[in-house]
Amino acid sequence: MLPTRPAQALPPVLALVLTLALTLVLAGCGDKPDANAPPAARVGKDVITVPQVDFLLQQQRGLRPEQAAAAGRQIVQNLIDQDLALRQAEADKLDRDPRVVQALEAARRDVLARAYLEKIGAAAPQPTAAEVSQYYAAHPALFSARRIYSLQELAIEARPDQVASLRAQLSQSKNLNDFVDWLKANDYRFQGGQAVRAAEQLPPASLDAVSRLSDGQAMVVQAPSGVQVLMLAGSRSQPVTEDQARPVIQQFLLNERRRKLAEDKLQALRAATTIAYFGPYAPQAAAPAASASAAASAPPK
Repeated sequence: MLPTRPAQALPPVLALVLTLALTLVLAGCGDKPDANAPPAARVGKDVITVPQVDFLLQQQRGLRPEQAAAAGRQIVQNLIDQDLALRQAEADKLDRDPRVVQALEAARRDVLARAYLEKIGAAAPQPTAAEVSQYYAAHPALFSARRIYSLQELAIEARPDQVASLRAQLSQSKNLNDFVDWLKANDYRFQGGQAVRAAEQLPPASLDAVSRLSDGQAMVVQAPSGVQVLMLAGSRSQPVTEDQARPVIQQFLLNERRRKLAEDKLQALRAATTIAYFGPYAPQAAAPAASASAAASAPPK
C-alpha cells in the first residue's frame, strides 16, 4: 500500500538552494566555462560569462533596448550572489539531500521535455495574410467591435442542482441588489466585486455572451464551485483595426499551430508506446461535461 500522507514541501533553505542551483545550471554557471567566452565577472575561481548573462536577459519578456544595460548589471549581481550561495550549499553537501536530488531531476525532466516540444513546434509555418484577415473578421468582439466593459460580479457557491433556481431568480429580480438580498435570505455564500475589463481580458467562452449584453443586463456562467453572475454596468467602444491587431493575431495563430503540432506528436508517441497504470493512478472515466455556455437573463430593472 502506498503512503497516503501528502507530500511535504521542501524546507525554505532547501527550496532556495534548489532555485539557485537550477538558475546556475540553466545559465551555464554549473558547467566549466567556455575558455573563449568573454567574462562578465569572476567569483573566486569561478567565471560568470557574457553568454550566461545574455541567456538570462533573453528570458525577460518585454525588456526594452534601453533597459538592457541596467538589467545586465543586475543579472551579474544576482549571479554572483547565487554562485556564492550555491558553492556554500555544495560545501555543506546540501546537493546530496534526497529531496533536492529528486527536485533537480524533476526540473531536468521538465526542461528537456519542454525543449523537445519547442523543437517540434518550431516547424509550424507562419500564418498567411489571408488567415490573419479571416481571424480578424471572425472575432468582431475582440477587434472591430471591441469594447471596454464595466462589470459587477458575484461569485456564488452552489451545487449543480441549484443552478437552475439561481438563473430563474436572477431573471425575476428587479435589480442586482434585489438578487443579492435573495441570496442572503437563502443562505448562499458569495463574494461580490466590480471590475473594468477589456474584451481580451474576458474568458473566451464568455466574451461573445458578454458582448451581446446591453447595459443593466446580467448573465450566469458556470464555475467550478458554483456560478458567476456578471452584470454589465456600462461599456464604451474601443475598436482595433486589422493593422493594429495583425501582430497579435499572427503570434496567436502561430502559437496555436505550435501547440497543435506538439499535441499531435505526443498523441503519436502515446499510441506507439505501451503504457500501464497501477493502483489509483489509472485515468478515471470521463464525467459528463457541465455546460460552460453562458445564458443571459432578463435585464434587472
